[in-house]
Amino acid sequence: MSLYRNFINVGVLTLGSRVFGFARDALMAAVLGTSPAADAFAAAFRFPNLFRRLFAEGAFNTAFVPMFSTALERDGAESAKLLAAKIMSWLVTAILIITILFEIFMPQITVFFVPGFVDDPQKFELTVFLTRIMFPYLACMSLMAAYGAILNTLGRFFAAAFAPILLNIVNIAALVPLAIIALDNPADTAFWVAIATMLGGIAQLMLVYWAIRRAGFVPRIGLPRFDPEVRRFWVLAIPAILTGGITQINIIVGTTIASGASGAIAILGLADRLYQLPLGIVGIAIGTVLLPELSRHIGAGRDKEARTSQSQSLLLSMLLSMPAATALVGLATPIVRVLYERGLFSPADTIAVSQALIGFAIGLPAYVLIRVLQPGYFSRKDTMTPTIFAGISVVANIGLSLWLFPSLTYVGIALATTIAAWLNAVLLGVFLAIRGHFALTRDEWRNHLKIILISLLMGGVLYLFALRGAHLLATGSPIYIQASVLAALVVFGMALYFTLIHISGAQPLGMLLKRLRRAG
Repeated sequence: MSLYRNFINVGVLTLGSRVFGFARDALMAAVLGTSPAADAFAAAFRFPNLFRRLFAEGAFNTAFVPMFSTALERDGAESAKLLAAKIMSWLVTAILIITILFEIFMPQITVFFVPGFVDDPQKFELTVFLTRIMFPYLACMSLMAAYGAILNTLGRFFAAAFAPILLNIVNIAALVPLAIIALDNPADTAFWVAIATMLGGIAQLMLVYWAIRRAGFVPRIGLPRFDPEVRRFWVLAIPAILTGGITQINIIVGTTIASGASGAIAILGLADRLYQLPLGIVGIAIGTVLLPELSRHIGAGRDKEARTSQSQSLLLSMLLSMPAATALVGLATPIVRVLYERGLFSPADTIAVSQALIGFAIGLPAYVLIRVLQPGYFSRKDTMTPTIFAGISVVANIGLSLWLFPSLTYVGIALATTIAAWLNAVLLGVFLAIRGHFALTRDEWRNHLKIILISLLMGGVLYLFALRGAHLLATGSPIYIQASVLAALVVFGMALYFTLIHISGAQPLGMLLKRLRRAG
């Protein structure tokens, strides 16, 4: 399959996951709103997610995949399976130790991550309780990510991309009766959602294990042992753990600072979920497919093919992320209102979440660019350079968050995250070009400029149309009217954008379809 077709397969499944995720978030907003219980659940869920991104996705999708791809290309399946077994033994051991330590010292760790909760003992205790329930989710998701990395390298993308849908289905199954029953205490609702999250994690792991067993590639996990290959992995993995989870690190920084304002964590969490839709479809899908693709080309000495793959990925990422960003900015309020405003979620909450969403959306292309540019380093087994850039980004995020939060609260956190992401993306691109690993031609620069200008035009048009139809999108309008108008605006925006993209020559649609069909 071609790079584009693999991307589409992963992207479609990611889209399905995000659609179910929206249904889950809408139900969660209805039963929890932006209450203290919502804050506690959002904070508790971020603990295992942070370590999943750092230890599983961070290490395996950056350090492990190039090593595994090289072993598979040069030494065959058995050698690659043995390498996977040795490295996964270390991963499982590390995750078990972290889980045990966190379960024991959860109150002290919670003080560090959300110091603003200490002044509210009830919220603090609920956060500790929920985190203890959900932290073992880390083990399930880490194993799933490791198995998924192996499957992706083998060219089997379906199971790992479909697995997140199961988590959302299990959560929805728990939230629907909770929305109907409408428990008096939001803390009780948060408890049952935490239980559902753990069950969803188990379901995801079972699906991916079944897929890797069918592929005949289940690594035999045993006691961890140190040898030259494992040493090489850790040399790559330690910086990759930081770099691969940079977005999560920045989010945790924001969470820690935002804990000082009531409702801020829940607001940021809901806004984060919205911009994660295009980020998941474009950035994560491209990154998932591109890293093993680049690793195979570079491992076999095919530098020209590697540059072509990265150039195509960059074009496709900007082609989709730029209009998504401008549309989220132009339609932020109606999007949040249609998806969330019901039950305990008030019109004031809609305004707050939409403001945070705009702050995040401005950085959407940067988040996607990071996903596209990092494989250019990781596939060459260089994890130190992106780690330095990630560290600079984190420092910038902390400084900007502390500076902006007193005056802009949650909006300041979103803007700080966005600026830090753009800084990271620029550093990655500039140094990749300096090393001669990647460069755009004059025509490619021209096409990217066209994409930016057309996206801005489309976003402006959508904003003006939303203003003209404000009475149809207002809080008092029936939800089916709001949803219909919003859907019409989205369809119109897509039609306008792709028409202008085709006419301008930035990306003729016939050529795009040809790439999607082509195998290679």
